[in-house]
Amino acid sequence: MKIRIKRTYFIEQLNDVLKAISPRTALPILNGIKLEATEDNLILTGSDSEISIEITIPTEVNNETVLEIESPGSVVLSARFFTDVIKKLSGDFVELDTNAQYLTHIRAGKSNFNLSGNDPNQYPLLPEVNNESSIIVSSSVLKTIINETNFAVSPSETRPVLTGVNWQFLDDEIKFTATDSHRLALRKLTDKPNSVEINNAIIPGKALGELNKIIDDKEDDVEVNFSQNQVLFKYGNMRFISRLLEGNYPDTSRLFPENYETKLTVNNSEFLQAIDRVSLLAREGGNNAIKMTIENGKVELSSNSPEIGNVEEDVNIEGLEGESLQISFNSKYMMDALRAVPDEEVAIEFFGTMKPFTIQSSNSYDVIQLILPIRTY
Repeated sequence: MKIRIKRTYFIEQLNDVLKAISPRTALPILNGIKLEATEDNLILTGSDSEISIEITIPTEVNNETVLEIESPGSVVLSARFFTDVIKKLSGDFVELDTNAQYLTHIRAGKSNFNLSGNDPNQYPLLPEVNNESSIIVSSSVLKTIINETNFAVSPSETRPVLTGVNWQFLDDEIKFTATDSHRLALRKLTDKPNSVEINNAIIPGKALGELNKIIDDKEDDVEVNFSQNQVLFKYGNMRFISRLLEGNYPDTSRLFPENYETKLTVNNSEFLQAIDRVSLLAREGGNNAIKMTIENGKVELSSNSPEIGNVEEDVNIEGLEGESLQISFNSKYMMDALRAVPDEEVAIEFFGTMKPFTIQSSNSYDVIQLILPIRTY
């Protein structure tokens, strides 16, 4: 293999491929990036056996030459070290020349590196995912969906299905649900035609987090293809493959009561700032607990730390309906939920002192956040 490639563009593609490579892998060869030069393009592949990223670099991008291929070939090079070398080189273009023993000569500016490579035939084949069951969403919508749900997945492997986001395909909408059993994030995508033949798919939160770092907040199409145990995201010149989590996702529909006892409407950013201030003492208390008291048309937030002191703050409200209430909740969960609701005015509906409460836009039900209260007595 002998190629010449534009260095800055190459670095961007390498950084994206690196997101699929983990230092903890059972196969040593997966610590490397596979480079395969054909007659027309260069294919970069990275994988940790759970997430795989394949990027195809053409010879021209926006009518500018970024890649020249003198002779095709392939090699696997140490991912971290190879990328670090490319980043630290000078010059606009980098030359790579690999011999039959996979020793790769790297030249740019006045620098010359020789890196030992590995046989690309030892690199595992990527999973096959057909396009018979697929949907298309814009990258901006997909990015928003991930931001509004992925934070609520469970970090614990005790219940593996809860470490992912459940995509549920209904006739006229798609529901995206994440929960760690203490809070829940629900996002709906309505009027979305799809040809998906499965009822649901649980995509690991880790995979969605890495995908979110790659896709842009633009209107570019992302094609999402599902097979029995894999999902493939096609985005520009990238193929992003992740395994799906196995198991039955819990039925969360019963967590949403129909009739609230108390409804509070607040300005999102003002309320978030108030929670943030009061949480200063809540964090010192160890459980992030804030108490909210709704009484006589007023709302008060309070928290105390035996060693430091206490704090009370009256909250500006836009509207209040229903009964008086006193409830405690995790301040971090509340702030995460408020950040995930995109509108400036939010409605918080309470169904009792020890029942889950919901946070959503006051004029849209596409995003609903649910939090379990904390018993503080």
